[in-house]
Amino acid sequence: MSGAVDLSALKARADSAGRRDAPGVPPAGGAHPWVLDVTEHSFQTDVVDRSMQVPVVVDLWASWCGPCKQLSPVLERLAGASGGAWVLAKVDIDANPQIAQLFGVQSIPTVIAVAGGQPVSAFAGAQPEPQVKQWITTLLAELRDQLPGIRAAERAASNTAQAPDAEPEDPRFTAAEAALAAGDYAAAEAAYQQILAIEPANEQARAALMQARFLARAQSADPSAVTRADAAPEDVDAQIAAADAEVAAQAPERAFERLVSAVRRFTGDDCDRARAHLVGLFELFPPDDARVTTARRALARVLF
Repeated sequence: MSGAVDLSALKARADSAGRRDAPGVPPAGGAHPWVLDVTEHSFQTDVVDRSMQVPVVVDLWASWCGPCKQLSPVLERLAGASGGAWVLAKVDIDANPQIAQLFGVQSIPTVIAVAGGQPVSAFAGAQPEPQVKQWITTLLAELRDQLPGIRAAERAASNTAQAPDAEPEDPRFTAAEAALAAGDYAAAEAAYQQILAIEPANEQARAALMQARFLARAQSADPSAVTRADAAPEDVDAQIAAADAEVAAQAPERAFERLVSAVRRFTGDDCDRARAHLVGLFELFPPDDARVTTARRALARVLF
């Protein structure tokens, strides 16, 4: 189904309604943080924007639909147990006919998984819980390497299960991580900076701040930046933008090589900027990552 439906079609309608909710924040009064009642006005935020981090399973139902009353509780129960690895978006098609039209729904219940802003899988009719659970398991397995929120939610659930007597979470980090998961990178950056203002040596906050800043840049990364940088090897801004695009495209080795080469070519402030940006990219990865180790050695050879 990917690419077959333009899910941004409702955005103009949502904007005209004046919705200003932060991306990924559940509407007030929801029965569960991972179960949302979605309308045409909240569709862009609660489905499209959220699907950039985790899969959003859209349950199209109606109050007069008998099979819907069988399937919806199953989906809600599974979503509640997911720990946020996926989100259930419930859509009453009588109250929100435009969403049903958008998906071309011909019968209900219809369940559609949205990932990265596009529908990727679907089924129709009430299904037994084991079959629905297997469908979701398969969906997560296929998307785990593409959507960062899945692994983050699974790690959080695993840590909670393994350490039930652990100290309470630091609310400062909880708020920052919630903003990060919601895609509000400016709020996440501000939260981590507040922690560092009080605890300058807090390595967790410093590493998370670097992640938030990179995600903000990657959100607007232009894939053509690499081509432009290759055509302008003496433009330090182009080299930095291209390195960000390469890391966002899961090619950090190329980004590291690009900036090591830039440090070798440039002098003065341009050299310092390229080096500082490269060191900042290193901090996005574990210190023992082989790619980082190799690039650090290459940088050392250039500098010394």
